[in-house]
Amino acid sequence: MAAAHKAPTLEELGWTPELEEAFKPFALRGLIPGRIIAEHRMACDLVCQRGEFTAEVSGNFRKAAGSKAGFPAVGDWAAIAFDPAARRQTIQALLPRRTRLSRKDPGGEEEQVLAANIDTVFIVIGLDATYNLQRIERYLAAAGAGGAEAVIILNKADLAADTALKIEEINSLGFGAQTLALDSVNMKGYEALAAHIGPARTIVFAGSSGAGKSTIINNLLGRAAQLTSAVREGDSKGRHTTTGRRMFILPGSGALLIDTPGMRGLELWAGELTVDETFEDIQALAGQCRFDNCSHSNEPSCAVREALASGKLDRAHYGNYLKIREEASRLKARTDIAERVKRKAENKRPPETPENTTHKRGRRP
Repeated sequence: MAAAHKAPTLEELGWTPELEEAFKPFALRGLIPGRIIAEHRMACDLVCQRGEFTAEVSGNFRKAAGSKAGFPAVGDWAAIAFDPAARRQTIQALLPRRTRLSRKDPGGEEEQVLAANIDTVFIVIGLDATYNLQRIERYLAAAGAGGAEAVIILNKADLAADTALKIEEINSLGFGAQTLALDSVNMKGYEALAAHIGPARTIVFAGSSGAGKSTIINNLLGRAAQLTSAVREGDSKGRHTTTGRRMFILPGSGALLIDTPGMRGLELWAGELTVDETFEDIQALAGQCRFDNCSHSNEPSCAVREALASGKLDRAHYGNYLKIREEASRLKARTDIAERVKRKAENKRPPETPENTTHKRGRRP
């Protein structure tokens, strides 16, 4: 979305009658809608009916946001106080997110929203030394937690002789997500993406560093919109070529593509129910156990243990399920504690009066 080009309309960016209805209270305040197309450290780029602009949140927005997840992410719809003379436009509020792709903030305890209001998550996995089935399961759980469709893309098919076996392996786990193979060197397999790419559909590319997300986007766009670099030969690890999240409009189809920096780790921001729904095959087996509260450890007639013993259920697959579910359980415990601490602090806070507000400003009563 270069500034020299004509800015897309709101409809081309995914504006719908439902969003129009949700925006009415903001329109009464004289605000206009816009969609976030890129994130920067202290600002973001957005497109509104007046064009493309850099924007930042208002002071009131910053106070009310509460956490990192409350701040604008690529794909968000914002309510803007537009000023043609301002160097930066001001975001006063965000519309509720329909879907999102999130993770636990690295090094923190908050939710980090990677992209908002997305239709499909393209989970890009390289068919080189970085291929990892457990990583795919983790990304599928993250997509499910945010409510978006997931499609698994096995990139670098030119480097693998067993691509069909890998697809069969993934499909055998019963996730229900479509798995596609791409050869981005020889441009093979791209026609299969057409079923998921359409006008105003928002697609986010997620995956590890070096998986080839930016290369796929460049190939779809027909130009080098994103920088790419080679992976290391020794371990196929990639560098973080993409340093920020950005949205692109795909010529012809009108789809909206969001590139994200490669993630070497993905700590889930998901609940136990979402994990259970992701691992449908294990939940189906658990439903066949004699006891509803079976722990799958030593109870008689445990369908899960029987499937593990017979080889029907892969042990690595089950072990990853237990690991991810425990991670979700710990996350819930931490967030519950944080919420209780927050409520306790709010209850102890004295109500503001003219006396204590003037005192806080450093003035005499």
